[in-house]
Amino acid sequence: MMGTRTLISGATILSMDPSVGDLPKGDILIEDGRIAAIGAEIAAGDAERVDGAGRICVPGFVNAHMHTWQTGLRSLAADWTLLEYFRWVHAGLATRFRPEDIGIATLVGALGQIDAGTTTLVDWCHNNPTPDHTDAAVAALAESGIRAAFFHGSPKPDPKPGEPHFSEVPHPRAEIERLRRGPFASDDGLLTLGLAILGPHYSTMEVARADFRLAREFGLVASMHQGGGAAKTPGGWETLIAEGLVGPGINVVHGNDLSDELFSRLVDLGASFSVTPENEMTQGHGFPVTGRLLKRGAAPSLGVDLESVLAGDMMGVARIALGMQRVLDNTDSRRDTGAIPPTSTVRVRQALEWITIEGARMLGLDHRIGSLAPGKQADLVLIDARALHLQPVHDPVATVVMQAGRGDVEAVMIAGRFMKKNRTLLASGIEEKLARLKASGARIVDELGLGKKAA
Repeated sequence: MMGTRTLISGATILSMDPSVGDLPKGDILIEDGRIAAIGAEIAAGDAERVDGAGRICVPGFVNAHMHTWQTGLRSLAADWTLLEYFRWVHAGLATRFRPEDIGIATLVGALGQIDAGTTTLVDWCHNNPTPDHTDAAVAALAESGIRAAFFHGSPKPDPKPGEPHFSEVPHPRAEIERLRRGPFASDDGLLTLGLAILGPHYSTMEVARADFRLAREFGLVASMHQGGGAAKTPGGWETLIAEGLVGPGINVVHGNDLSDELFSRLVDLGASFSVTPENEMTQGHGFPVTGRLLKRGAAPSLGVDLESVLAGDMMGVARIALGMQRVLDNTDSRRDTGAIPPTSTVRVRQALEWITIEGARMLGLDHRIGSLAPGKQADLVLIDARALHLQPVHDPVATVVMQAGRGDVEAVMIAGRFMKKNRTLLASGIEEKLARLKASGARIVDELGLGKKAA
């Protein structure tokens, strides 16, 4: 991107940065992949000009939790509870994935995220039975052009005779060392590394302790699911806390079943929480912990979770998280006072923060992405607000969170490079990629006898 200059002019700018604020009409100058200036009117000489009139410019969305390897299973698991999901996906379908299946699913999934305005994807990849599977996922993320945190996980099949249960298997140190020597030798590129570990809910104490220490040794975010049935290690969190292994860099996904006391301790220690509101309500996790975080002065990052179950657009995720918390607050108020609150308990701007700056904070990348400010990477989205269903725009934040959708994303820029422009994804061979994805998904589900009629 060296030597390139782009000026987006006349857009409504929602910077999500307190020092920059919102501009009803303003310009953004991008130079060499970074934001050089934001102002009411910028003289930019020979920069490429992009008309922002009638558009709302927001930071690129951060999808803080998605199992992108399941893209080829879209819609298959829509009626499955969490227990059915464990049975049919982890113990069944996941075991049929070849490296090329992981590759095409991750590639199309990442492109779909860009199309919907996501510029940073946390790819929580927990179907890596071999290094070839891992390499296929990483190569696909690189090909897509998305900014991605690849959270390396491990598969969860039923053990064969003589094999240990997955809960008894520590995260593979050799694989993390290999990745650190290879594609993730630097933390400065579009792709960064994290760990998708089992955590005390899904592993033995020995494995949980080893995995937490591994993440700390390599300076990586350690993310884990929390919830869904009985914990493998009751009291595991308390032990990890006592041993000083819980703090910033520990990311809890879901967390619906945590006691209030333990929840408070985790927040106080600096652990982050990623909420996937729609899937948590759909599959049986329980009510999202959004409000529990807000009461403690914290905030969630948000994720899609499973495109095998639901849609992958972050504006929809923010809207669902906001609406769910409002109904919980309204219900509590009716119970306690006999009336709904006098004003909304959660604001739409907070929901926009959850899918931008809060996602960046969870990753420890808020100094680079998550808001629009001079010096930051130019990850941004242009929402075309001239459409029939978006006019008039009284509150642009509300327009983005409450009314806009994937089809309103006109342009997407990642590190100063347009990945979508004029509502067109700038990736080649989309039809061929979709054909490969369809063939992959069909073979996998047919091998388990789960095939359905597909268009």
